[in-house]
Amino acid sequence: MKPRVLVTSNDVPTSGIDLLRTKCDVTIIQTAMPNREDVLQVLPGHDAIFVTGHISINSDFLNNAGSSLKVVSTMSAGYDHLDVPEIKRRGIKVGHTPMVLSAAVAEIAVLLTLNAARRTHEGRLKLEQGQVARSLQWLLGQELRGSTVGIVGLGNIGQAIVKRLKGFDVDRFIYTGHSRKKAGDELGAHYVSLDDLLAQSDFVIVTTPLNNETRGLFNDDTFSKMKRNAVFVNIARGQIVKTDALIRALRNNTIFAAGLDVTDPEPLPPDHELLKLPNAVVIPHLGSATTKTRNDMSLTAAQNILNGLEGKPLIYEL
Repeated sequence: MKPRVLVTSNDVPTSGIDLLRTKCDVTIIQTAMPNREDVLQVLPGHDAIFVTGHISINSDFLNNAGSSLKVVSTMSAGYDHLDVPEIKRRGIKVGHTPMVLSAAVAEIAVLLTLNAARRTHEGRLKLEQGQVARSLQWLLGQELRGSTVGIVGLGNIGQAIVKRLKGFDVDRFIYTGHSRKKAGDELGAHYVSLDDLLAQSDFVIVTTPLNNETRGLFNDDTFSKMKRNAVFVNIARGQIVKTDALIRALRNNTIFAAGLDVTDPEPLPPDHELLKLPNAVVIPHLGSATTKTRNDMSLTAAQNILNGLEGKPLIYEL
């Protein structure tokens, strides 16, 4: 019998589904955004699960899956929804899809950085309100040219952002994390403490994973240490930022502006205070949302499963 694979959404690009069907019997949950109960109802008896969205996979989930489950593969770079130690403790292989989305997410980071710095959202609001002024001092923004850009978490995405921003004549790149990285040296970026990064950076771009160490990292205290002309960009996870603190920092001009692809909560309700601020550029988690990248993510997640079922190393194993 062929191995049985459960795909948790009917919205997965067909590239990965077609690859799985070459060697497996594939069950697809017939909804784009299933809840956890939808998945648990059909999960038992499957050899692998192709995870979309942020379905929490913990001990209870795995108990429900039963002993047949051999591989968990999530179609995402982030894996804060997976209890990786518990999955691995049970001898189940677990993989994700980094690297293939780095370019697309880095492009979104550049887009948000420029839009927030040059006040495009505020300018559009002024146009709609008929309040365009002719003054030479009107709606002045910030420039990347000659600036210091700080990257919080110089992983694959952070490195991709630095490569793309080099063409904007940035004066200095700095980064913080657990330790100095060879990749940072190769990019000409300097390793500093978080406090030094906050004090020195004209642009602060967050690319770090969400974990116990980074949850709520950006709060009133953190924002108070940043320059008043600083542009804050988050393309990582919304829960890294205390939303109320960010609103206060933007409203009180503690920082200049923010560009956000991720928020807490997510999505924001239409009447949320963050959406009312002219110096906040907010988009609905579009980081990896390109046709090419989503196809590549689907293929990678599927290949992780095939490799795991065949006893081979996963392409990207946690």
